[in-house]
Amino acid sequence: MDVIDLRDFYGRRLGRVARQHIGRRIHAVWPDVTGLNVLGLGFATPYLGPFKARAQRVVGLMPARQGVLHWPSEGKCLTGLVDERELPLDDESMDRVLVVHGLEASEALRVMLRQIWRVLAPGGRVIIVVPNRRGLWARREATPFGHGQPFSRGQLTQLLRESMFSPSGWEVALFAPPFDWRPLLRSAGAWERVGHMLWPRFSGVILVEATKQIYAATPSPVTQKVAQRVRALAPLPVPARSASSFDES
Repeated sequence: MDVIDLRDFYGRRLGRVARQHIGRRIHAVWPDVTGLNVLGLGFATPYLGPFKARAQRVVGLMPARQGVLHWPSEGKCLTGLVDERELPLDDESMDRVLVVHGLEASEALRVMLRQIWRVLAPGGRVIIVVPNRRGLWARREATPFGHGQPFSRGQLTQLLRESMFSPSGWEVALFAPPFDWRPLLRSAGAWERVGHMLWPRFSGVILVEATKQIYAATPSPVTQKVAQRVRALAPLPVPARSASSFDES
């Protein structure tokens, strides 16, 4: 979906309900960002508003294939159009990164995660919001969560660890069926409460918080044994014969 489709979705009743319940989970994980630099990647601007008052800096970057919109509606524009494989930010310049409508649609998934790792400060944190493979929202194309690749918790864990992140917390949201029907949306709060208690594995989206890690590169035991064997079998150099020895022969 392009940026116009995303904007229109969040302008409808169903989109406003989704923003309310996902936003509540995001801000429960990050209740205070005072003095921090916050980056929203993908189409995260519907969730960045509450951070503006306290964060030192808030930036929204949107992938080139998706398009970009001016945000916020009033004042200085804080959004930019970027290549997800090369974010125009300095190394270790961001304390928090929020990824919404980004990971599931990426054509360079691991490269984008490495870029997020690069711009995060040591100990920085990222929240990634993705469609749940088990949920109804991933099966309905009328919402942005029905497009791209959905994920399971196990897939996210493996992907993050391969990209030098350590998952530190999980949240779920969106248990109401993804239909823009007024009586159903009025009961969305009850769906959320019951869903968290009875069937959390079938949420519409998964939210994972992860921290940036720096690992020391050490050779595995197998590699060490092979290296020792190679050194043991290396031939010794043969000394050159002197000129006198040739004369004697």
